[in-house]
Amino acid sequence: MCDYTITLQNATDEAQIETLLDLTFGLERKSRPSYSFRAGISAVPNLSFSVRSSFSDKLLGTLRFWPVLVDGETALLLGPLAIQPDIQGKGIGKALVTHGLNAAKKMGYRLCFVVGEQLYYAPYGFKPAKPLGFDMPVSVSTEKFQVLSLQEDPFSTLPKGLLAPWENVGEVQAALKV
Repeated sequence: MCDYTITLQNATDEAQIETLLDLTFGLERKSRPSYSFRAGISAVPNLSFSVRSSFSDKLLGTLRFWPVLVDGETALLLGPLAIQPDIQGKGIGKALVTHGLNAAKKMGYRLCFVVGEQLYYAPYGFKPAKPLGFDMPVSVSTEKFQVLSLQEDPFSTLPKGLLAPWENVGEVQAALKV
């Protein structure tokens, strides 16, 4: 078991986060399709988390959520989620995702998307997005592109269609429908 603390990220975390992301996903990570939704915008500030060791203040993991649009409504794109390789499989990533999704629910977001492993995200309630009427303007694996109804609204009542990148992060809170 590892003792750790989940906190909101701050500016001093950035260099360590970038190093961890490079270590976890490789230097070519920014060429992945979901990164096109992150270019030129900031992650949602109250949904950007760091995990640090309680003993050494070492960065153990990171998770951010990014604003996207679906039929004019602000939604979230989860990721990247990264945990130091030597401590993966100890539940830190799961605790971080749970923490982040709970915070997003409390903020009133209705939809969250992820491009990730189905087996990892299914326990949180994520479902394949394309059969439910969602798509991305970039090529992504049908199995990895998933959606979660954060407020447990039936998908039939939620906006559908093509995800669009958020253009003005300063308007995230104003556009959020609570």
